[in-house]
Order: sequence, then structure tokens, then C-alpha cells
Amino acid sequence: MITIRNVSKSFGSQTLLEDASLQINEGERFALVGPNGSGKSTLFKMMLREEEADSGEIQFKKGVVVGYLPQENAPTSERTVIQETLDGVEDYSGRKEAEAKAILMGLGFKVSDFDRKVNTLSGGWAMRAAMARLLVKKPDLLLLDEPTNHLDLDSLLWLQDYLGYYEGAVFVISHDRAFINTVCNAIISVQDRTLRAYHGDYEHFLAQRESEKEKLYSAWRMQQDQIAEMEDFIARNRARVSTASRVQSMIKRLEKLELVTLPVETKTVKIRFPQPSRTGTKVLELKNINKVYQVPGHEAIRVYENFDFSLLRGQKMAFVGHNGAGKSTLLKMLAGVIEPDSGERALGLNVKTGYFSQHREGILDPRKTVLQEAMDNDRMNPELMVRTVLGTFLFPGDNVFKKAGVLSGGEKSRLMLVKLLLDPPNVLLMDEPTTHLDIPSVEALVGALKEFEGTLCFISHDLYFINALADSVVHIEKGKTTVYPGNYDYFRHRQQQLQAEEERNAPAASPGPDAAASDGVNWEEKKRQDSDARKRLKRADTLKKEMAYSRKTVETLAAKMASPEIYSDYKQVQELGDKVRALENKIAAAAEELKALENAAEHR
Repeated sequence: MITIRNVSKSFGSQTLLEDASLQINEGERFALVGPNGSGKSTLFKMMLREEEADSGEIQFKKGVVVGYLPQENAPTSERTVIQETLDGVEDYSGRKEAEAKAILMGLGFKVSDFDRKVNTLSGGWAMRAAMARLLVKKPDLLLLDEPTNHLDLDSLLWLQDYLGYYEGAVFVISHDRAFINTVCNAIISVQDRTLRAYHGDYEHFLAQRESEKEKLYSAWRMQQDQIAEMEDFIARNRARVSTASRVQSMIKRLEKLELVTLPVETKTVKIRFPQPSRTGTKVLELKNINKVYQVPGHEAIRVYENFDFSLLRGQKMAFVGHNGAGKSTLLKMLAGVIEPDSGERALGLNVKTGYFSQHREGILDPRKTVLQEAMDNDRMNPELMVRTVLGTFLFPGDNVFKKAGVLSGGEKSRLMLVKLLLDPPNVLLMDEPTTHLDIPSVEALVGALKEFEGTLCFISHDLYFINALADSVVHIEKGKTTVYPGNYDYFRHRQQQLQAEEERNAPAASPGPDAAASDGVNWEEKKRQDSDARKRLKRADTLKKEMAYSRKTVETLAAKMASPEIYSDYKQVQELGDKVRALENKIAAAAEELKALENAAEHR
């Protein structure tokens, strides 16, 4: 579908890509990863023809439609949300409008939002509207740059599921490891100024890359030993007439030796943040809280009523729940950012709270530099340590001298996060802290918060982040909270168990007056239904096995196609591409049949 062949791209003295090649076929799911500034967004721009390659070519199959979602700055307009979503749809119909509304609701919009003008939405919701518009159009290739940044957990899970059934190809830049593992079947790594394909999940990619590094280092070390022996022989025998010819031969061999070069290492920074002062056992308590939002022209929204909640020292809690359930409201009340209408917020002994939100205006001094803001606390942290932390959170080199007033929204969020970590309170309350961070920065944040000895409550759509940190999950629904010990995986497992128990314990429908007379018929009908169910299960099992085998074959063929050795053999590329497309069609057909079987089982 798309062939990137021997592409090189430089900016001044910095070379981003050199002879980089990649083949993208129909229905493939790739995640593009690499250090910040390695050329990921530049590659997207070249694929969109917004940037020209210095050399090489990017070829598109005739008629291929590419859809692009930028990381931020979605266009705004006077159109309503539903009009914006359907803008440009050629085969408009009632069915298409219903599909658009379903997508909007999956991304978190309410029915009442459909007629809101896009230019009245916040930046995050405008990005969701832009994503809905893209998904309705169903391009052959989706280029998504950090698509999860502006989503909550519910809409992220919906997007993962939607992309699982998406018929086109998906190429995504993302910092969310769990999202990558769920949506993508291969990692494309920008490394050593080229593109390397690793089939499998992100953990497999890390393991493979580490194995490659070990082999390369072993080869380099053996070669260094060989060079040392050859140089030693030359030095010892250069003056001897009897060995002169051997010395000359050795010198020529040494000159012709193709050196094994080690790649430039991307440093993994281990940061130890200062620890806060110790609190009492009970750090924070909400007692008999009531909170109502008055909405002009609508009924009041009662979020919490006679509500109690308490935090204990050392807890690391993740708040989850549907959009509008009250997660952010609870976090803000705990932080003292908003006041309840009635009730009491009680702080424990020696408690100091700190609140992090993506949306903080007026906190940073626009006249100060990034470094000055990061140094501005009572800790007297060494400048070298502060600059190291800033580099980890994407303020490398001279970027620390940028004025806070010229920073983007994402940069301001990252700087506020650094300030909070360099002078941490003993109760941290964080709303979506991983937004605008790359994978190494998320890892650094996880490492810092694992060692944090205070109390942590957070909201996040990053499942890897939640599972890495949470020792309990607080499910918020209809103004009530339920605490589940463990991480998010355990919470979902427990939710499924509870749902199954509820279904088993649900009372059977009362028999109608003619039930007794039709018992024999019902028994025959039940027997037929059970037989059909067994057939469906057997067929579903067969389909799953066929899909697994086909996917494995596709991965093997795709790996072969990604090999530079066959690029010049157009016939072989075409044959392999035809095989991959046939298998992808087979997988798609099997997935549709499997979905139909599952729907039939649900509505039985």
C-alpha cells in the first residue's frame, strides 16, 4: 500500500534518517517509537507530503486515502459537533449520521453536546471531535500522533476496541505502552538513523533490542581484541626483515577491516527525588460531603451526597469511573482546590497536599526561565540535578533558558510536574500526569513515584502507569466509591466476576399462563438452542485458531517484505503483498463471523 524506500532526511548538521525503508500493507498495525527528536513526526510529515525527503522515495498505491490526527491544535469552526464530524462525508445518509453519533458517544460526547459549536469546546474536546471526523471517513491509513493524550480511560478503552475492528491500516506514535500492545502488532523503531521493524508487543521489542545490543557489543569486543593482537604483532615485528612481508600483509588486513561500531546510547536516567516529611496514619478525610453543580438552563447535577472518604499514609490510589462520575471533583476536593457545598475536609498531622492538573493557568511566572522556575523552591537542589531532571522531562540543553511565557500547553504541564517532583508534598494528587510525556519520561515518572514515600491519588488513562503504581483502585459511580485492593487488571477481573455472579443470581422470568401446556415444546426448543450453542462454540474455536495461524503467517511475510534485500525485486514484493492481502481479508472475514457468533450468543 505504501513503500518507503531508502529515504534520507537531515536538518542542518543533524541527520534524522539515512537510507530508511519500510513497507506498510493493508490492515497493518504499527507503532512508531524512538527518542524525542529522532524524526517520528518528520516521517509522518513526509508521508503526508508536508516535508520533502532529501533522497529516496515514498510511493503510495493508487487511490490510497491517508487520514492524519495531529498531537494537538485541532481546527475549530462555527459548525456544530455533529456537523463537523460529518463534514466532507460524500455518501451521507441517516445510517452514516447514526454511525457518527455512536463514534462521538464512544469518545465521551453526550447527546446534548452534538449541537454545541466546535469553537466553544476546550482544546481536548476539539481534538476528540477531530478524531471522530477522521474515524467516520475511514481512510485506508490512519496516521495518529499521540491519539490518547486527550482521552479519559473510558474513551481510550472504546478507541482500543474500535481500532481492533478497523479495516484500514494504523500507524501510531504513542507513549502509552498498554495502548500500543492492544492496538499494534509491530513496533517500528527509529534508531541509528534508520527504521527497524520488530513484530510483537512493546516488551518483545525491548527484549529483542537488548539482545541485539548484547550481540553487537560481543562482536565489537571480539574485534577489539583481534585489532589489539594485530597491532601488537605489527609493533613487535616491524623491524625484523624475516617477518616484513607478514607485517605488511597484517597492516593491509587492518586497513581493510570493516569496523563494528557501537550505536550511540540513549541514556536511561535514574532520578532520585527528595522525599517529603512524614505524616500521621490518617492523612486526609472528607466527612458528610455534599457537592452540587448548578448548570444554567438545566437541572442541578448532584455529584456527591452525604459522602465520606479517607486516605491513609502511603496509599497509592487510582480513581476510575465513567466520564462525569466525579473523579476530578473528588481529587480537587481532596486537594482543597474546590470547596464542597457542605461537609468537612480534615487534614491529618503534618499534611501538605500538592495538586497537579494539565490545566493550570497563572501558576508559572512568564518572565522566568524554565530553569529558574524549576529551581524556585526551598529545597536548594543542585543545578546539575535540576537540569538532569528537566532533560528527562523533555527540556534538554539550552531549552532550560526558554521563558515560561512562550511555552506550549504541554511544556507548561511538564514544567509543573518537574516543580512538583523536585519539592514534593507528602500527599500528591495528580490528574493525568503522563499526558505530553514520551515513554522514557513516563518510565522516569513511574520510578520516581514508586519510591515516593508519601500518599498518592491519581487519575490516568494510561493502563501501564496505573498497573505500575496503584496498590488500590477506587471505582466512582453515582456518588459512591468502592475500593478494590490491587491494580487495574485486578479491578477489571473483579468487575467481570461480579457481573457474572449478578447474571447467575438474576431471578428467572415468571412463566406465563400457557407455560405448562408448552413445556414439551419448550424442552425441544431448549434442546435445539443448546445444540446450536455448541456448534457456535466449536465454530468460534476453529475461527480463533485460523485467525491466530493467519496472523502469524502475516507477521512472517511482513518481516520478509521489510527486508531491504528484496526491494529491488518488484515481482517478489508484489507476490508477498498479494499473499498478505489475501490473509488479511481472511482474518477480517473470520473476525466478522466471530463477532456475529458472539452477538448471537449474547442475544440468545
